[in-house]
Amino acid sequence: MVDREKTELYRQAVRIVFLCSVWFTISSGGNVINKLLLNEFPYPITVSMMHVLSVCLYLGPIMRMWRVPLHKPVASSYYMKMIVPLAVGKFWASVSAHVSIWKVPVSYAHTVKATMPIFTVILARLITKEKQTTKVYFSLMPIVLGVLVATVTELSFDLIGLLSALSATITFALQNIFSKKALKETGMHHLRLLHVLGKLATLFLLPIWILMDGSRFLTEESLSDKEQWFWVRILGLLVTSGFCNFAQNIVAFTVISIVSPLSYSVANATKRILVITVSLITLKNPVTSTNVLGMLVAIVGVLAYNKAKYDQRQEEKKTTLLPTIHKNTLVHNHFQLESQPNGPTSASGYNPAYLNNLPNFSSSSSGFTGNRSTPGTTSTSGYVGSPSVMSQTRTYMDV
Repeated sequence: MVDREKTELYRQAVRIVFLCSVWFTISSGGNVINKLLLNEFPYPITVSMMHVLSVCLYLGPIMRMWRVPLHKPVASSYYMKMIVPLAVGKFWASVSAHVSIWKVPVSYAHTVKATMPIFTVILARLITKEKQTTKVYFSLMPIVLGVLVATVTELSFDLIGLLSALSATITFALQNIFSKKALKETGMHHLRLLHVLGKLATLFLLPIWILMDGSRFLTEESLSDKEQWFWVRILGLLVTSGFCNFAQNIVAFTVISIVSPLSYSVANATKRILVITVSLITLKNPVTSTNVLGMLVAIVGVLAYNKAKYDQRQEEKKTTLLPTIHKNTLVHNHFQLESQPNGPTSASGYNPAYLNNLPNFSSSSSGFTGNRSTPGTTSTSGYVGSPSVMSQTRTYMDV
């Protein structure tokens, strides 16, 4: 059994490393292609439209080939409350990200996106009232400092590019939080969720694309004067960009579904380092040594934040575990019924009169509710007042 568990853990680790390697490679290449495309074809909404369309076109056949299970019907109220906002966020994040890449270098856009932990902390405080440790708050300072240094020394600074990158970062932070929540609450396969979001995002983005880019294609004379080779090249870049985004979405959603949010954040920070490095080498955008230093400080801050969050969660586990052990020990002591002098025990091994005098123990962290259940009545913990269940409780406490 132990060897089988070790083998399974090893396979899971190899799978995660492989998926992250593919994710990093596709993301780096896709960002370079997007920048080359937008330099020649400055229509970020069209690029976003190709991306969400690619999810719809490619994912359906792949799900049939992989026999991805159908999901249970989702209540219309939940659909409107959770799924539709996620789809709106998907197309908005895509458009904002492409506007930022169009206006500023890829390296700077991804440096700004490194501020995601800041927005995650703020949103968690506003939405879930989650408080952070002092260590977590201090870990945000290098991120702020690094982005400020990179912004001040950015030779190709553009305000629209900065605001678009910040908008994309905030939206991606919200998507990460609520995508995980939707997967857990609906039991939906992650590829099914991605397909649903892609179709809805295409539906929402289509009228915007018609008004913004589609009308310009019909009226601008500069586009009609382009040679045929230009359109062949642009179409090839659009298709390649869409496929890279589709593949990246599949891998990213798969990683989200099998790792914790902390592990995903670490992987995302590592991916950002590679994207920045590859873009600087291949696109050769002008940077200063101070600019690069600011990028590195921001990324180091992200890693420090992830470590601080990990330490915080470990401390929370310790503080919730100790009271649980203490309460369960009290329950265990009460179950030593044969030693109590309150009359003869029954054939089942416990004294019913004593059992009726037990206080009600309740521990939400342990899942045990010690109500005095009548025989045949199951409490929330599964306790039915039988010796076998009392043995299971003791086994649980021993573990």
